[in-house]
Amino acid sequence: MLRLTFLGTASSRPTVSRNVASLALKREGRMFLLDCGEGTQRQMMRYGVGFSLGDILITHLHSDHYLGLAGLLRTMSLQGREEPLRIWAPRGAGDTLRALRDLGGDRLSFEAPVRELRSGEAIEGDGYRLMAFATDHTRVSLGYALIEDPRPGRFDVRAARKLGVPEGPLFGQLHRGESVELEDGRRVAPGDLVGPVRPGRKLVYTGDTRPSSETVEISRGADLLVHEATFADEQARRARETGHSTAAGAARVAVEAGVRRLVLTHLSARYAERPGRLLEEARAVFAGAELARDGWTVDVPFEDPDRGPW
Repeated sequence: MLRLTFLGTASSRPTVSRNVASLALKREGRMFLLDCGEGTQRQMMRYGVGFSLGDILITHLHSDHYLGLAGLLRTMSLQGREEPLRIWAPRGAGDTLRALRDLGGDRLSFEAPVRELRSGEAIEGDGYRLMAFATDHTRVSLGYALIEDPRPGRFDVRAARKLGVPEGPLFGQLHRGESVELEDGRRVAPGDLVGPVRPGRKLVYTGDTRPSSETVEISRGADLLVHEATFADEQARRARETGHSTAAGAARVAVEAGVRRLVLTHLSARYAERPGRLLEEARAVFAGAELARDGWTVDVPFEDPDRGPW
């Protein structure tokens, strides 16, 4: 399972229907939090994602992306958490986040080390990595890309049975790329039964950024790109000045990168009454663009050529 839950989709300040930036990312049994705007812990309760986090990744030190950290950590401590939790951030952000972590006086009930990342560094996991990449904002900022390892090719069970391979451990050995010997002395090679290697999934979260070549490069062929879309085209100049993207600009990144799916987030409060305006401008460039909303859950499946991607 690879699942996203949007906890906050507004930029700068919350609205009645949108909280500030935060996104829960769950892969198999491991959960990450990408950004932690004010009130994130309540959003986590409201939308049922739980507090079983292993890592919090902050994109940059603008308040709408990290001020919720103190409250979230205190909430987990009051619940008696004991498991360590790692906090990741761009270079130079460590001291600020350590000070925020330690607010409140009482020591947390768990360890919460703060570690700094540079563009190109990754958090390694079992079968995947979370890669940090540089974004183009008004201060040092990172985006994060979850990139899975390639998967073995499809195993042809029917062909294996025809060759007389008994079901069980030998199936697993062949699928892992190992040759096996049958009871009658015949050897069966994995190439006889296993198809070509298949790509893993790729998911990209930009945080705050102008459209950039770095985002395009890391997003090439991504299954899902979550890109900020703070402004409509009428505010294109302001977007450039403040280090943000328009919805159409985000869509152009998606087209250039050849992504399968684009979701827009980090919407300015000025569009609270008509967020569809941003979607219209994005869809004029990338027809499949979607607009995130608080509480929305998105599953990212493996691509199936027989059924289509989604």
